Amino acid sequence: MTLFEVVLKATHDCPFGNISRKFPSIKMFSWCNREHEVYEVIMEKQDESSAVMDEISKIGGILGVSSDRHKAHFVSRICTCTTENSVVRNLDDFDLLHVSPVVYDQGWEYYRLIIFRHEDLRKLMQQLEEKGFVFDIVRKVSFDGFIASSLTLTADALFSDLTEKQMDALLTAYSHGYYRLPRRADVQSIASKRRVPRTTFQEHLKKAENKLVVSLVPYIQLYKQASPEKRERLKIR
Repeated sequence: MTLFEVVLKATHDCPFGNISRKFPSIKMFSWCNREHEVYEVIMEKQDESSAVMDEISKIGGILGVSSDRHKAHFVSRICTCTTENSVVRNLDDFDLLHVSPVVYDQGWEYYRLIIFRHEDLRKLMQQLEEKGFVFDIVRKVSFDGFIASSLTLTADALFSDLTEKQMDALLTAYSHGYYRLPRRADVQSIASKRRVPRTTFQEHLKKAENKLVVSLVPYIQLYKQASPEKRERLKIR
């Protein structure tokens, strides 16, 4: 059986899609576990950051937000991808594989799909058309197996060895700008704000970083073996 990789773009009345349409300079990415969604927002125009975050706050149901004037991360209280007539709700009706993340760019939502049968893609397009979606197939190529290898990059593979304190240390360091260039905070200042000993915080942070690097190395090695053409094909936008 020949498999195909398809990138589908669609636009409709969607809260996050509407924000990306209103602010065409931003790009949004979302990952979902069918209970919550995690969003990353990249803001090229720093003077728009406050307005963008205000629009996001109006949606409601947003948990812990971490942001600066360039990038924001937030978690939705509930999963919105299965709401009535969402794109993902329609994808679920067919035997195909959706590879996260969804990309929001200038009002369009981009989905990477692995198609097992041409008939499923034809039926999906027919259903989207009947339901009033505006959509287009951006790319359709034979599936060469490289993405299949990358699908093994699961949250469990990356994070299951991290303790709660190590995860907290990573997220805290990130939210304080520790990983920005130039750094906006050092270990001592972050530990002081958290009211924990510097050595304790640093130990949790270093152990978490070491575990993540060890987990990521096999995937980096795999990606490094791909040709520039294959790397380009892995980009949705």
